[in-house]
Amino acid sequence: MTLSERDQQHNWHPYTQHKLAKPAIAITKGEGALLWDENGKEYIDAIASWWVNPYGHSNRFIADAIHKQLTSLEHVLFGGFTHEPAVLLSEKLMEILPDNQKKIFYSDNGSTAVEVALKVALQYFYNRGEKRIKIIAFENAFHGDTFAAMAASGISFFTEAFRGSLIEVVRIPVPVKGKEQESFEALEKLAKTNEFAAFIFEPLVQGAAGMVMYETFALDKLMTICKENEVFTIADEVMTGFGKTGQNFACDYLESQPDMMCLSKALTGGTIPMAITTFTQELFEGFYSDDVNKALFHGHTFTANPTGCAAALASLELLQSKEMQHNIQRVHQKHKEFQVKISSHPRVKETRTLGVIFALEIKTETSESYYGDFRNKLYDFFINHGIVLRPVGNIVYILPPYIISDKQLEKVYSVVEEALEIV
Repeated sequence: MTLSERDQQHNWHPYTQHKLAKPAIAITKGEGALLWDENGKEYIDAIASWWVNPYGHSNRFIADAIHKQLTSLEHVLFGGFTHEPAVLLSEKLMEILPDNQKKIFYSDNGSTAVEVALKVALQYFYNRGEKRIKIIAFENAFHGDTFAAMAASGISFFTEAFRGSLIEVVRIPVPVKGKEQESFEALEKLAKTNEFAAFIFEPLVQGAAGMVMYETFALDKLMTICKENEVFTIADEVMTGFGKTGQNFACDYLESQPDMMCLSKALTGGTIPMAITTFTQELFEGFYSDDVNKALFHGHTFTANPTGCAAALASLELLQSKEMQHNIQRVHQKHKEFQVKISSHPRVKETRTLGVIFALEIKTETSESYYGDFRNKLYDFFINHGIVLRPVGNIVYILPPYIISDKQLEKVYSVVEEALEIV
């Protein structure tokens, strides 16, 4: 029995309708931008395995840091205790985060990072005796699959079954070109009601919506509206963080600074699950009290896991290296060259790029569903040609490891071009 066949006996995969899905591809090895399956077939991982492996698979530098940490302290509870990797990581992050960020809360993944942020926003006002129990979010947002994060997400088929069990979230239009004023007016109308605790957003790029992009000035304006009305701003940088947009964080492009930031995915270079939510001093002080009931009663067994912190420290070192910064700019330049080449193709409706993110929208006669037949044909075409890409409906996006070679990138582009002619 193959590994793929054995997998089907017991494993339940994410975002999968198993009655309709093909057997999962069994991967046995990864190195750099490449993966190999149990039959020896090679794949280029053109989405960095859901955006988590910017420095490539089986990165020796991160692996060595993990091994070293495992031989001294693999884990210790973070309730009432601390350790050097967590202290050092918080210090290192403070050097590159927006300068209003002062406190760090550790959790396990992107969803929990968002969950923590939303709970802090709601409880902050509860601690002050104010009733602000609603959240503002963008249309078609995606912030995760735990309950508060799911409520903030706007992709309906992900959340439809739980509609009556979620916190109240009101959505505003994404300020894409031509809709900026509509977005501003919608937010201002909500913010002035004093009913909303926070506005959560994916800064500059909506990932799961198909890499939908909008301009810096628009987000700055939205954040200013929130500040004027005491609505906290939460930047969900789970996808965009750690170099994806060309800066360390998408928020680095802004004049405004968010009150909270959510980080995960590339935080540990794709090695160990870990997440972080960062806060201003003002938010922390909203819980600093002689009343124990005003504390943030939230925690995770593996909060600030030392091994994960060691992986994150190694990842930050790689991110800040001249070589990796050069790679980010190199990939961006290759994307721009491909954008110029492919934009005039008769089947291309639109292209967009920022940092190492590239997206291409294919013209179709009808609206394509998120996991519909057209998307599945594209996915199968890419897999058959040894490329790992996960289209969103009729949108193909490329978000590769920073260390991908020019030759590997050219192959990805070539297969995308071929798909436009065949699929």
